[in-house]
Amino acid sequence: MFEFTPEIIAALLTLTALEVVLGFDNLVLIAILTERLPEDKRPLARRLGLIFALISRLALLSLIFVMAQLSEPFLFLFGYAFSWRELLLIAGGLFLLAKGTLEIHHKIEDKDDSGSGVKKFASMQMVIIQIAIMDIVFSFDSVMTAIGVAEQLWVMVTAILISMAVMVLAINKISDFIGRHPTVKVLALSYMLLIGMALIGEGFHAEIPKGYLYFAMAFSFLVEIINMVIRNRAARRASSGQHPG
Repeated sequence: MFEFTPEIIAALLTLTALEVVLGFDNLVLIAILTERLPEDKRPLARRLGLIFALISRLALLSLIFVMAQLSEPFLFLFGYAFSWRELLLIAGGLFLLAKGTLEIHHKIEDKDDSGSGVKKFASMQMVIIQIAIMDIVFSFDSVMTAIGVAEQLWVMVTAILISMAVMVLAINKISDFIGRHPTVKVLALSYMLLIGMALIGEGFHAEIPKGYLYFAMAFSFLVEIINMVIRNRAARRASSGQHPG
């Protein structure tokens, strides 16, 4: 049942790497959504979000035949043929665009965070529902990738479990880093808009190569890291100037 030929091992390693990369999007968005919760509730919400992500991935994997059927076109509009998968991607993309826009508005213009000193928190139920919706969208993409790379079910399950373990180890560090740096949070929200547009484009058969997206994200993050280093140096110089010796 569990064969370990060179081809299977290569498929497992390749798929695990792909699942980790795909899971990074999931991590960033979970970190952003849980930022709206009180600090003591964020770890629980992150754990629940990752549990939902794992359950949705394994549930979709158990429905491989149904998944294949969902890729068949059934709706024809404006010269496009849509399958359930493409409609789900479009709906998920619209959700990310709307959520990203609202979060940016809240971050930049909401006076409660900077004026009155009283911060508005979202309800735990609403955040979990939003994470669950997002998990389904990303799980669909993740599982379709698994089906395309590997043929053995155990290879797909193993790759997903390993990627989820990496996500569990990384989620708190990523969330804390985003929380400590407001400009990074705005950058992460721009990722949300970018991913949303990519999902909508894929739903309309205009797929943007993932490599382009990740390059843009990595480049903008590198620029932000350079800005953070410059700001820290300027702050240290100002501090040393005020307190000589």
